[in-house]
Formats: sequence, C-alpha cells, structure tokens
Amino acid sequence: MPEPTGVIHDIGYQRYTGPRLGRRHVFGALYLHGLRTVFGLGRSAKAKIFPWLVVGIVTVVAAGLTAVRSQIGEVVMTYAQFADAMSWLVIFFVAVAAPELVSRDLRSGVLPLYFSRPLPRDDYALAKLLSLASALWLLLGGPQLVMFLGAAFTTPDGLRGTWNELLDLLPGLLYAGLWAVVFAAIGLLVASLTGKRAFAAGGIVAVFLMTTPIVGVLSILPSRAVNELALLASPSTLVQGVGSWALQDLLYPGAGTGPPIGDFGPVYAVVTALLVAACTALLLLRYRKVAAR
Repeated sequence: MPEPTGVIHDIGYQRYTGPRLGRRHVFGALYLHGLRTVFGLGRSAKAKIFPWLVVGIVTVVAAGLTAVRSQIGEVVMTYAQFADAMSWLVIFFVAVAAPELVSRDLRSGVLPLYFSRPLPRDDYALAKLLSLASALWLLLGGPQLVMFLGAAFTTPDGLRGTWNELLDLLPGLLYAGLWAVVFAAIGLLVASLTGKRAFAAGGIVAVFLMTTPIVGVLSILPSRAVNELALLASPSTLVQGVGSWALQDLLYPGAGTGPPIGDFGPVYAVVTALLVAACTALLLLRYRKVAAR
C-alpha cells in the first residue's frame, strides 16, 4: 500500500509586518473601548436602551431648566445643584455600566488574553476606571453645558453675563468630576468582585442606598460632632459634604443653608480622597490576583 501523503493548504495566513504599537496605545484603545461599552456603542440595540435613556432624561431636565430660566429671568438650579439632583440616576447608571466593563470579562475568562499583550495588570484596571469616570463626568457635565449655552445666548448682560456664567459652570463641572470619580471607584471595585452582572449591580446599589439610613441615624444622635460628621457614612452624602464646604454659595445661593457639617469640611475632603485612593488600590490588588490564576 502506498504511504499516505500530507497536503499543505494555503488558507491565507500572513505574518504581520506593520508597526507594533506599545503600552500607551494599548491603554488608549482599552480606554476608548470601555467608554464605548458604557454607552452601548458598537453593541446591540438592547445594550443602548438604558444608558441612552438616562442620557435623555438628564438632557431633557437640563433643557427644561434652561427654558424656564429664559422665561422667568431667574436661575432655577445652579450647575452644581444639577449634579446633586441627578446623583440618584448616576447610582443606577453605575450599577449597569460597571458590571458591563469588568464582570463580563471575569465571567468569560478573557483576562489572560488581555495580559498576554504588552498590557500590565494595573493598566487594565486603570483604563476601565478611567472609562467609567469619564462616562459619568460626561453624563453630568454634558447637560450642564446645555444649560450654559442656553444662559449664554439669553443673558441680557452680553459678554459680561457670559463670562459670569462660565465662572459658575467651571466649579459645576469640577463638582460633577468629583461625583464621577467617587462613584466610578466604588462601583468598579464592587463589580470586580464577581463575574455575575446581576450580583455586581445589586452590590453596587446596596453600597450606595443601604448606607443612607446610617446617615439618618447618626444625624439625630444627641451629639453635635456626630451630627456634623454623619454624612461621612454614605458615599453620596460624603460628596455632598465636600460640595457644601467647597461650593457653598453655588450649591446653596442666597439664604440657603447646606448640610450641617460645621467646621469639618476639610475632614470630608480628606476622607473623600482616602476613599478614592483606597478603592483604586484595592481594585489594582484585585486584578493582580486575578491575573495570577
């Protein structure tokens, strides 16, 4: 019998001869992919429903506030107040977006593929964190820009009025950035603990909502110091405490008064910074362990 002979089939595989981009480009590509994932871009129509519903809600609210202001000639809500008012929507946005960014990768087991490229473990986590923080900042900052444009085109004071609006807008954008960083750091850390998106979403909502009653209990205790430090017990009220200290006139104009934090404003700022740093450090530690499996 003749011996069987092998046949080599040319199926079109070719060596890659183009430029090999390094770590910076991989990080940028992962960041952009994460940003698109948060808003459902490049994915099915079903994945776009919730994020763009939230975008639509905050935009409609901003447009409505702008229209009312143009009619009555008075500020209905400042830029910083808008970020505060929309924060409850951000909680649910994070609960959906954070698991999409990291829980899916954990469950499907694709992390070894990511780490086989020139992408350090820390870069993966930081790119995802930056994607989520950027998306949240756009979610809160975009409608503020709508409010600014409406006010700038309807102000009776010309360039001076536009300049004053810009000076009000910038602190509002910074405050929106504070909300974004705090919510992104906590949300992504919680989501990274499980590959099941439903569990991750429930955990995120629980962290933000179940800590709020603690603030209420501490606020009624017979101790002024405890009352003034009560907002530290919940991430949402923690950010509001920082805003009350740093942006008092913009958050509570006129005769308005903010949360009773007394002279503890710097304490709120330090605790917020430590919280973000701790969540980021734990997130990096989490992915160092995941990569080792």
